[in-house]
Amino acid sequence: MAQLAASIVSHDAEFKREISRLLRAGGVPVGIIESMDAAPDLYVVDIRHDASSGLATIERLRAGHDGVPIFAIAAAAESDLILQAMRAGANEFFPWSPGTNNQASRSMEESFHGAVRRAAARREASSAGARQPCVTHVFLGAKGGAGTTTVAVNSAVELARLSKRPTVIIDLKQCLGEVALFLGVRPRFTVLDALENLHRLDKDFLKELLSKHKSGLDILAGSEQFDRPNPQDSGAIEELLRNLSKVYEHIVIDTGNMMNACSVAALYAAETVFLVTNPDVPSIRNAQRLIDRVRQLGAGSERVKILLNRVSDQHLIAPKQIETALGYGIHHMFASDYRTVSEALNSGVPLSMTNNSDLSSQFGSFTRQLVGGRVDEKTQQPEKKRAFLGLL
Repeated sequence: MAQLAASIVSHDAEFKREISRLLRAGGVPVGIIESMDAAPDLYVVDIRHDASSGLATIERLRAGHDGVPIFAIAAAAESDLILQAMRAGANEFFPWSPGTNNQASRSMEESFHGAVRRAAARREASSAGARQPCVTHVFLGAKGGAGTTTVAVNSAVELARLSKRPTVIIDLKQCLGEVALFLGVRPRFTVLDALENLHRLDKDFLKELLSKHKSGLDILAGSEQFDRPNPQDSGAIEELLRNLSKVYEHIVIDTGNMMNACSVAALYAAETVFLVTNPDVPSIRNAQRLIDRVRQLGAGSERVKILLNRVSDQHLIAPKQIETALGYGIHHMFASDYRTVSEALNSGVPLSMTNNSDLSSQFGSFTRQLVGGRVDEKTQQPEKKRAFLGLL
């Protein structure tokens, strides 16, 4: 699935927030570009309050960006205004009334999402012969200690090894990120160096910031500051991911178990959000809440895949009960093997490069699905009524 970069042209901050939500709720990863110097894949122009100025903006954008789709947003569907917008260069026209929830509003949103998907399909088709599109996977933990970093790190190593294609892992946890530690690497630079130098982040400079693992995986290490990244960095993170997508075919992001502005920016950019949970009540309860939050954000709850970590015969909660509680099928399960994982972490050597344990084979099986694009759609089941021992 192609990731679109969209620019919203308006002086209304509330309009920008609502249209950002609308853009991202249609199932296509969409990044929002704030800088007018960047070249987006889609423009959304506000012509609600000043039609003449809005139409002039559309004409200017069309003259400078001939092949870029332009969506015009007006207060009402007036036939003369529709005709003027199309003559100015708009590809799509949508009447929009914020705060309404009637049939007309829902119909408009469906049409809007369809137009966004068509724009993504055209972009993907136009770049099909150039290079493989970048695929971004976010690993989000249901709670601290769920094994999110372990799963993200080993999946990233296997992606780099199996695909033989450019692959990078980003440690996006605020402070105390452990990706580099788990891989036995001592980085010179962190994600903050990238965020603070976006203006010069070309391929050569990016190479200086990254650490290289012997598996072929590139590492953008986590921050060492307790207060960074912070909400003010979320826009820079979106820009960083757009830059990385031009260089890499696989991006793996470890967001830990925090749902903050920075992790939300990563969710918006991701093709898949792997929610890592354990077979215990606190994890399942948190997983429910995180799924609901992803849905509220419009980040595409259909992209969520459940990874059940630390599975053993001794757990009383069966996978079927967990699926019923979450309303999702379990995409993949990883066995509980404390000794093997601890030895790998303490040595800084990934599981797939240490031994032939069952757990390393499970990571190999999981990653081959990602490399081959073979995602079993049967694993995601329709949302069900949530019930779990009367607790969830």
